[in-house]
Amino acid sequence: MPDHRHDLLFGAFVTPVADPPDQAVDLAVAADRAGLDLVAFQDHPYLPEFLDAWTLMSVVAARTERIRLTGDVLNLPLRPPAVLARSAASLDRLSGGRVELGLGAGAFWDGIEAMGGRRLKPGESVQALEEAIAILRGVWAADERGGVRVDGEFHHVAGAKRGPAPAHHIGIWVGAYGPRMLRVVGRLADGWLPSLSYLRDGPASLGAMNTLIDEGAAAAGRDPGAIRRLLNLEGRFAQTGGGLLVGPPEQWAEELADLALSEGISGFILMSDDRATLERYAHEVAPRTRELVEAERRG
Repeated sequence: MPDHRHDLLFGAFVTPVADPPDQAVDLAVAADRAGLDLVAFQDHPYLPEFLDAWTLMSVVAARTERIRLTGDVLNLPLRPPAVLARSAASLDRLSGGRVELGLGAGAFWDGIEAMGGRRLKPGESVQALEEAIAILRGVWAADERGGVRVDGEFHHVAGAKRGPAPAHHIGIWVGAYGPRMLRVVGRLADGWLPSLSYLRDGPASLGAMNTLIDEGAAAAGRDPGAIRRLLNLEGRFAQTGGGLLVGPPEQWAEELADLALSEGISGFILMSDDRATLERYAHEVAPRTRELVEAERRG
């Protein structure tokens, strides 16, 4: 997988705990002040121990100045795409263009069904995602004439009014793992947003999965290099190395730079609710990783 030379993004994946209610907001503010590029929140509307992700993102947008925000990933079966499109565009405009849209086709179907969502089979969830992306892009295309019409099996709009347009091009980043879904990422999405812990063979899985994305892009006449590859990851700072992302900041930087240069990963989102860890990641790992990658790109 080549380096597609995207600018590198470093983010924080913060747990949206409901108690205490200010914890996730305070960590997002700390990430913003530390200089991280992105703060991400998982979205499980069926879990009462979590805050609603969209409400949380709105509060975080109001409390921060420069950091981007995304769901990681938003639960599409419980968020109608036409409404989600307007919500995302509205928050993007209110935040000065700081919203990205991480999307998930659904996974925890018992919880989804308990909340009134429809249980879908794997193939159906792929089709539902395709229909939803068409609706999202249609609503955001405020300059196009006529209403948005998507007569899908799972998502249907019949002349929905377009707009408002987002303040910037909102990236649709899809959390995907199966071959069919990965090809959809290549055909329709702006980015891929998996979690390293869900990859069966760890980083060794990335090559084959990226190839499927590239195949989907090529089949749609798209440049595979236009699709950003991001990664949710876990790690622990230690004085000596003990495996991937277990060790001193210099080791982390070398390992992340290798993922950028050899696997095309350009977004690194650290899963942590520890403020000191996030600040160290921002101050010591992110700049050093950028230095290593830029030196190699120049060389």
